[in-house]
Amino acid sequence: MRIVLVGPPGAGKGTQAAYLAKNLSIPHISTGDLFRANISQGTDLGKEAKSYMDAGNLVPDSVTIAMAEDRMDQPDAEGGFLLDGFPRNIGQAEALDAYLKGKGVKLDAVLDLEVPEDEVVKRIAGRRICRNDSSHVFHVDYHKPKTEGVCDLCGGDLYQREDDREDTVRKRLEVYHTETEPIIDHYKAQDLVVTIPALGKVDEVTQRAMAALDKA
Repeated sequence: MRIVLVGPPGAGKGTQAAYLAKNLSIPHISTGDLFRANISQGTDLGKEAKSYMDAGNLVPDSVTIAMAEDRMDQPDAEGGFLLDGFPRNIGQAEALDAYLKGKGVKLDAVLDLEVPEDEVVKRIAGRRICRNDSSHVFHVDYHKPKTEGVCDLCGGDLYQREDDREDTVRKRLEVYHTETEPIIDHYKAQDLVVTIPALGKVDEVTQRAMAALDKA
């Protein structure tokens, strides 16, 4: 299957993508992973992307598209893939359409993870990260540490990242509504969109998504 996963920040796209890709035996292609891999491997695309990032500029769509296409051309993606974070805007969606048409294949579904905006803000703004190890993540409501402000795992200080502050989260949501949300209508016109309520436990959301894909 060839699937695109969309949804606002905090919808759980990364978590669901990993579970779905495993269940469907297809590669999970994440934009973040693509950037990190190309930069760490020193590819031409990675060097180009890094030059923009080091200058504090956005990486052009052309570079992101080229990275995604290169990854989709790999042998493990011949039978399908799950795209997470790409396409991010209409230009990228149109480029993906053209790429797939050139390969003589089509998307099977676009999964839209639907989460109320207030819940998104609550999820992200409530995160607390350990200063000693960023993989130690807690939440003021959903995963409280035993001692407030102290990591259960190593005793490090817990803090709120700048990106997780409520005002920053709301700005990120504005960007999502302006730039990314329009691709949902783009794919609705192709009768590909399946909306998945993303509230609840991770496995419950995964089961909804798998059931929706079975119907699709």
